[in-house]
Amino acid sequence: MKVYISADMEGATGVVAWKHVSPKESDYGRMRKLLTGDVNAAIRGAFRAGASEVLVNDAHGPMVNILLEELDSRARLISGHNKHLCQMEGINDSFDACFLVAYHGREGGADAVLNHTLLGRTVWEIRLNGKPVGETAISAALAGYYGVPVVLVTGDQLVSEEAASLIPGVRTVVVKEALDRYVACCLAPERTATMIEEAAAEALTNRHQVQPFVVEGMVEFEVDFKTTAQAHAAALLPMVRQVSPKTVALQGRDYLEAFRLLFGALLLGRSVTE
Repeated sequence: MKVYISADMEGATGVVAWKHVSPKESDYGRMRKLLTGDVNAAIRGAFRAGASEVLVNDAHGPMVNILLEELDSRARLISGHNKHLCQMEGINDSFDACFLVAYHGREGGADAVLNHTLLGRTVWEIRLNGKPVGETAISAALAGYYGVPVVLVTGDQLVSEEAASLIPGVRTVVVKEALDRYVACCLAPERTATMIEEAAAEALTNRHQVQPFVVEGMVEFEVDFKTTAQAHAAALLPMVRQVSPKTVALQGRDYLEAFRLLFGALLLGRSVTE
């Protein structure tokens, strides 16, 4: 039984500020350890429930956040940032279940800790077939394209609510209570590690009760950028239409095609400001 783990960072135990997740900041090293602890707890739970293989994808920012030397040696790690599937690099139809660890809420949805959607300085909102979505939905739909159910999501209570509304039966772990984008009531790592391990084991044991999140047929994404220049740059792609000064739209014959086009458009948009 194979388990895929996508590990972001903003939803990790103890993380409440941008300086916690930015490599140039002094607190970043400490938070890398906390993130690795959350991931290890999920790995332990997966193996407790009978997993034969666990693949972890480092899914935050530069995507070199998880400490390999402290990672559970039974797992493998995809590290590095140049990934066509971004937060879901390595997912395929050989996996039996997917965990989204240390995820966060979408920008504009609620006061989730460090809420944003994919590229925080670039994107205001992403809509999938007309509905606003965050990274949980975007990643779950990539897993669903390959028939893999997302059975566990960890983060604050708002991303947990986001996941539960999207994926019936998903198991969630609230490692902190968001009070504002930059404030949370946090639990100690010793407590969250136990919570995540137990939930991961339970989620994997009951994986057949959760259906993959599948987006069928033609798929349309709309992106509201934060500046007109970003939207203008994204529209360089011939398959991307600029529908208003800050908004572009694109379509794919299936979810994978649409996502790859979306990600390319986002990277072009980011290029004019970074």
